[in-house]
Amino acid sequence: MAFSQTPENFTIKNFIIKESFLKADRIAVIITDSLKNPRTTINGTYKFDINGFSKDLIFHDGVANCDMSIEKSTFMYIKHENDETNVSNLYYIYKSSESLTPIAISWYILLVIPIGLILLGYMFRKLIGLIIFILMAYIYFNYSKGLSIGTFIESIFDGLKNLF
Repeated sequence: MAFSQTPENFTIKNFIIKESFLKADRIAVIITDSLKNPRTTINGTYKFDINGFSKDLIFHDGVANCDMSIEKSTFMYIKHENDETNVSNLYYIYKSSESLTPIAISWYILLVIPIGLILLGYMFRKLIGLIIFILMAYIYFNYSKGLSIGTFIESIFDGLKNLF
């Protein structure tokens, strides 16, 4: 007989998102172990913050379907707070005509791109105008797809906290 874990005796340490198999234009949150293997024994209700909105997700066999519909490509910041630690992931959800494709965004990338552009502009002063234009385009793209400055900074700080 398999033992089913409930919110009282299980702490979420990793999760991923995928396109929901049941509903079009929706995502599913899947609880995983450290090797990204699904934890199918997890059942119960867990609180997640999705783009700043608190949602109670109901997990059956380690999978919960999110009721938020994805209308266009966007960033999605998902966070779960445990007693021990916070688990958060930033995704870019690419919406094509047939499917949703979640792409995990590491906090390293969020930090390296602007710092790299600033250093490049500092090293090659003749390209400073081009570097400023690229940096502004990067900020505009992030903002237009739903990634606010607060979420950007929170994602970096959560990554740094989990590093130590």
